[in-house]
Amino acid sequence: MSLHIEVVGHGPALVLIHGWALHGGVFAPLVERLAAQHQLHLVDLPGHGHSHDDPTPLRLPYVVNAIAASTPPAVWCGWSLGGLFALHAAATLPQVRALAMIAATPRFVRADDWPHAVEPAVFEQFGQDLATDYRGTLERFLALDAMGSEHARQELRTLRDLLVARGEPAPRALQEGLRLLETTDLRGALPGLGKPSLWLAGQRDRLVSARAMQAAAALAPAAQAHVVAHGGHAPFLGHSDEVAAQLQHFVAALP
Repeated sequence: MSLHIEVVGHGPALVLIHGWALHGGVFAPLVERLAAQHQLHLVDLPGHGHSHDDPTPLRLPYVVNAIAASTPPAVWCGWSLGGLFALHAAATLPQVRALAMIAATPRFVRADDWPHAVEPAVFEQFGQDLATDYRGTLERFLALDAMGSEHARQELRTLRDLLVARGEPAPRALQEGLRLLETTDLRGALPGLGKPSLWLAGQRDRLVSARAMQAAAALAPAAQAHVVAHGGHAPFLGHSDEVAAQLQHFVAALP
């Protein structure tokens, strides 16, 4: 089975890559606002959504090459875990015109020289919990996605509905995704990133701080950063108009 990529709309191409445990359907609010001006390529990562049975390992080069083989030259936009794939693609593939990161950084865990991130034990604990309480672990992660947002209750309801809308994600893919979040560090790719980038942070995000995203943007030569006031880890759910407008302005200004 091949990777599922839904194509919607007309205009400059935009590839959208979702976060851990979800699927391309999470971007419905952006599709509603962008499809009239953009051709959107909505990826279901291997083991997720309609790509549940896709055997591609959830590792950066394998997934990036699979997406690139099925999409035209485009701006790549990644949310949370999806940002790692988008950033790797922007750093390695000429067909990526520009990069947009939503609540995503090149490194998700804390280090001495990267203080604004989560402790490594957080993802390690999620991995252990998956084996003993699969659904409870997913529920706790979704709660973190929504926590702090101005519209937390509504966002959590939306995420819960989305989680099962295309079937539950494959346990293998969830473990591989956690390992990526725990071990990946792409900061070294930023100084030589020869294309524009946009970094959209939620001011109240409990997983990826706005400071971390601003620090990442400062490492890239043609970067701009924007903080969604009162936004959580999924700012495109509760603040769809603002996130869509930022993406539109960014793409429209590209050479």
